[in-house]
Amino acid sequence: MIPKLLQEISNPPKEIFILGELPPEDILKISIIGTRKATIEGKNIARQLSFELTNLGFIIVSGLAMGIDTAAHEGCLQANGITIAVLANGLNKIYPAQNENLARKILENKGAIISEYPPGTPAYKDNFLNRNRIISGLSIASIIIEAPFSSGALSTANYAAEQGREVFVIPGPINHPNYSGSHKLIRDGARIITSLEDILEDLGLENLKIKNQNKKQTQNIKKIQNQTQALIFKIIKESGKPLNIDRIIELTKLEPQAVNQEIALMIINEIIKENEKGYTI
Repeated sequence: MIPKLLQEISNPPKEIFILGELPPEDILKISIIGTRKATIEGKNIARQLSFELTNLGFIIVSGLAMGIDTAAHEGCLQANGITIAVLANGLNKIYPAQNENLARKILENKGAIISEYPPGTPAYKDNFLNRNRIISGLSIASIIIEAPFSSGALSTANYAAEQGREVFVIPGPINHPNYSGSHKLIRDGARIITSLEDILEDLGLENLKIKNQNKKQTQNIKKIQNQTQALIFKIIKESGKPLNIDRIIELTKLEPQAVNQEIALMIINEIIKENEKGYTI
């Protein structure tokens, strides 16, 4: 069964072979792609963006290649999310072989590995360019991270633009070869992004983050175990900013030992979290 969003493109695949199970079509999908020869910083950006988008409910689509693709899949899995890998060869063989373990984790986490090519089809060079239309076609938007002039990610961006999908680009140093193609995309009209908020704003999904935060707060409230924890949670929430331990003790009027003990339990149970400024929801 060809997903509806993929049926809308000008040259949809005639059939799709699937390992695992394709997730429901009503869940938003976004692709993250880039060079195989990515920098550590580029891979960290891909991993973090994928993690954050997954936590907002997105499914991450990529190509299982080394570099940015791998980091995108990993970030999604770190958030315990669903990711789809699109291969340029038959599903009898995972390519590249170095990512066989990653492919196994994708399937274990209820994700999918798909291809338009029947089992036994080698990973020919042209297949990679052709499969890129599927990566973009499955997604409402494509995020490009580190794309040199020779990067296949540029073809994905071009397909996305032809398909009427958004193209987002992370900018980089003007003299770094990994960003030469990325900056060309920006000059040609792709949207420059520097944060998760940029993506949500351009997609008209600003409320998605607020809804997710409210959902998490509701889940956290259910984890509260006693009245002391409830009071600590209430004070931190009402402050609207991180509070240090002395301020929490002052506002709760509780014994320091009791506050320290309950805060430790609340952090373990992920009801609150700690940063350099103090404790926050």
